[in-house]
Formats: sequence, C-alpha cells, structure tokens
Amino acid sequence: MFDHRKYKAFGTIDIQNRTWPDQVISAAPTWCSVDLRDGNQALIEPMSVAQKKKLFTLLVEVGFKEIEVGFPAASQPDFDFVRSLIEEDRVPEDVTIQVLTQARPELIQRTFESLKGARKAILHVYNSTSVVQRAKVFRTDKAGIIQIAKAGAEEVQRCARLAPETEWTFQYSPESFTGTEVEFAVEVCDAVSSVWKPTPTKPVIYNLPSTVEMATPNIYADQIEWFCRHIKHRDAVIVSLHTHNDRGCAVAAAELAVMAGAQRVEGTLLGNGERTGNMDIVVMAMNMYSQGIDPQLDLRDMDKIVSVVRECTQIDVHPRQPYAGDLVFTAFSGSHQDAIKKCLDIYEEGATWEIAYLPIDPRDLGRTYQDVIRVNSQSGKGGIAYVLANKFGFELPRWMQIEFSRVVQRVTETSGQEIHSDQIWELFNEHYLNNAKALSLENFTIEKKAGRETFNAKIDFFGEELAISGEGDGVLDAFVEALKAAINIEFEILEYGEHALGQGADAEAVTYIQLKCEGRRYSGVAISKDIIASSLNALMGAASQLLREQRAAA
Repeated sequence: MFDHRKYKAFGTIDIQNRTWPDQVISAAPTWCSVDLRDGNQALIEPMSVAQKKKLFTLLVEVGFKEIEVGFPAASQPDFDFVRSLIEEDRVPEDVTIQVLTQARPELIQRTFESLKGARKAILHVYNSTSVVQRAKVFRTDKAGIIQIAKAGAEEVQRCARLAPETEWTFQYSPESFTGTEVEFAVEVCDAVSSVWKPTPTKPVIYNLPSTVEMATPNIYADQIEWFCRHIKHRDAVIVSLHTHNDRGCAVAAAELAVMAGAQRVEGTLLGNGERTGNMDIVVMAMNMYSQGIDPQLDLRDMDKIVSVVRECTQIDVHPRQPYAGDLVFTAFSGSHQDAIKKCLDIYEEGATWEIAYLPIDPRDLGRTYQDVIRVNSQSGKGGIAYVLANKFGFELPRWMQIEFSRVVQRVTETSGQEIHSDQIWELFNEHYLNNAKALSLENFTIEKKAGRETFNAKIDFFGEELAISGEGDGVLDAFVEALKAAINIEFEILEYGEHALGQGADAEAVTYIQLKCEGRRYSGVAISKDIIASSLNALMGAASQLLREQRAAA
C-alpha cells in the first residue's frame, strides 16, 4: 500500500529572470493573526468566548495591528464574540479586526451584521479557485468561478455602502491558490478589482493562501513573484500570504514569498491550525529578530505567550518548538556546553551576540541562563562547571572541572537520568567540602624572619593530636614542609586556585588545591573568610584523600 506512484510531482512555474533569490528581508511585513479564526476552527473543542477574549488580549499585548477574530456567519458563538469585542469596546484604536466569509450573499450580509458599529474592519471574502475544487467539488468552469468571486465582491461593496460609519478594507482570497494556475489566479483577482476599483490610497488585500502546502517553498515564491508581476493596479494591491505546514515548510515558504514581493503575512502563534498547522508567526518573527530586524512584535515574555496559548487551545507546545519550547536553548552535549560556557565567559553586555549554539540570547524571550545548560550522562566538564559557577559561584579551575565531571558522570550513567543543579551541588559538597577528613588543624602560629615563614601547629591526625613545625617561602610552603616531615610522606602541590565567593569585605574565599604523590593526584576544596585558613584547609582536604587511600591500601 506504500506506493509513491499514485502521486505526481508539482509543476514548476514558468518565470524568467526571477528576482526573489537575490532579495534580502530587511523589514517586517504586516502581520495578521488568525489564531481566533483559522486556529480556532482547527481545535477539537473550539474556544469559549472567555478563552477568545483572553487570547485576543494577548494578541493585542504582543503588538498585532490586524487580528482575524472569527467567521461570524458560520456559528453563533463566533458572531457573539465579534459583537462582544465591539459592544464592550475591546478593540484598541490602532487595531483592525478582520472577519472571514464565503462569497455567498446571505453569509456576507450576516457578516456585516456582526460588524455593526466597528471603527475599522477588514472584510475578508473568499471562494476556491483550484483545479481540483473546480472539477470535483464545485463542478464548474473558470467562468463560473469568476462569477462567484465578482458577485461576492459586489455584495461586499453594497453592504459596506450601507455602513459608512466603519472604515472598511476589502480582502479577497482565491482559496487553494497554490493549486490554481497562476494565470487564472491573476484573472480572478483582476475581476474582483474591476468591482472594488482599488487605489494607492485605498488598496485592497489579495491573500494568496497555500491552503494545502503542495510544493517546495521556492515554487511558492515563484507563484508569488509571477502574481506580483502580472496583477493589475499593483500599487493599489497589498499581497498577503497564508501558508500551511503540510510539508513542514510554512515558515520557509512565507520567508521566500516575502522576498518575492509579498507585504503581509497571516499566521498563528506557535503554528496552531488545520492538519499540521498554520505558519508560526513566532518563528518567522524571531527569525527576523535574530538577523537584527525589528519584528514589530513584542515576544519578550515567551513563557506567558506559551501559557495563554496552551490554556486557550488545549494544545501542548513541543519542548523543541523553535524559540518557544522549554528545551530549545538547553544543551546536554558536553562539547556544546563547553563552547557555550567559554563564549558566555567573555561576552560583554551590549556587544554583538556571537555565542556558540545559541542563535539568540535566551534572556530576550524571558528565559535565563540557568535554563541553558543541564547535565546528564552526555554532558562534560563545561556544563557541570557552568552550573556550579552560575548557581553557586564556584569558578572551578580546568583540572578540577575534569576531575569532578567524572564524579558526576558516574552518577548519571548509573541512573540514566538528568541530574539537577542542586544534586550536582550535593555531590560537590559531599566529595570535597563535607567529606570525612583524616587531618584537621587545631591551632597554628606563623613567624616571619628574613623573608621566610615558620609554621608551628597542632593537628588532629586520625584522632590523635600531632605537633608539626616547618619553614618555607610562604605560609602554605611552610605548612607543606611541616606536614611532610610529620607524616613522613613525600608529595607536592601540583595545582592551586582561589577566588572570592561574592563581593564586599565579608565575602568568603574558596581555594582549590591538587597534590601529587607517586604519580597519583588528590584534590581539596575549602571555604573561609580568611584566605590563609581557606588554603590550609584545602591542602588538608587533599592530603586527607591521600592518607585515607594509603591507609586503606595498607
């Protein structure tokens, strides 16, 4: 039954010297949200009036100036919602509502009833023009289709004259435009123009929908450029797009079609719509934003947008949904985490954003850097170091990143699950700060003479008090000499690092030390407001590891 031979390739467009491949998008198109109409029609349970009002409020807050609010002639709830927006004065002065109707006189009349008293409105009328619809649904010829379109345009014009208090904009869609011969699509739209007589100061909108996505995005762009070249009164026409996602290319098709001359784009937040959905306006707008173009929409609170859309549509957002998903800025891969950390470490606020694996700054959408790096068995030292630095303030030196990452990886490989930041901290605390110590410092004195330090102290050595004494070039060097002499073990400090935890006079210091003994390495970490105490305690932490290992071996 899986037989590709039942399908045929979509035909190409005969267009010479196409220009769209050389164009670059430099400004946002006019956006029109169709969430409340096209998006609502795609739901198993259409939105209630309360849900529609909530979503309408969000669309206004985001910055849409044109919003398709329903198909009022199709159902009483849609009619009532349009009436509530007008009667309750919910439409801001700079926002134009749009309604859809088929090109049938009784439906057009009902649609105008729903808009009574509106300040501004776009009356969107359509009829299907495609080859398949003509032959198999309407069973009419091209002349019959043109007659339906012209009759609908005439009725729209007649009804508008009866409501002069409203500022009207007329919009026509040759539905299933992508399945229509481009020559015929132009012919139908020119026939509508012969009725509406658009001018540059009072243009009409021709919406050219990819009602079902049937070909690659470049062919849709060719269709749009061909249409723009051949339509009459081009300076009085706003070419609008309405792409669907059947082939998964709705955004790409819309982007290329804007390059081909379209000025307006219809779509929905997060791509809700029939079948595989409408064009996702969030994705297209953020794609522009990532190229330094103002999208003319405010998408800074992405979590709120996702929450409201999910509540109103009852549709979950995939965690990998571009820009909006919970995991789209999250790296689990060790090499990705390391690259992100290194880039963020040197990023200066206000500079051009150039961070590996992050096309935009997550903070622009209300996300935090805490969301960026999460740790599982695929993660490496960079991700673990990032978590400890950003949440707990520990700037691990590279050698300690490598060592501690092995500790974390053993845990994640055993569990097979992600490990959260608090669990990473618990492991770090258990392994270095609160582990059992074979050595602890009871008291000490330091004397400085002729540039040398003499260190005298009493230490607890496996529960026994032990007096030690040594001399060196500094306190830590003197302590090392004293300790080596007392416990009769030869070792050296291989790595040393320190930094403040926080700011101000009361900030604590953290010290990292690594010892080497007989080819093996042992690490210690300590925190104290006194940098000397921090260094000594870190040394004893590392030495405790060494001593416990040797005692266990004996």
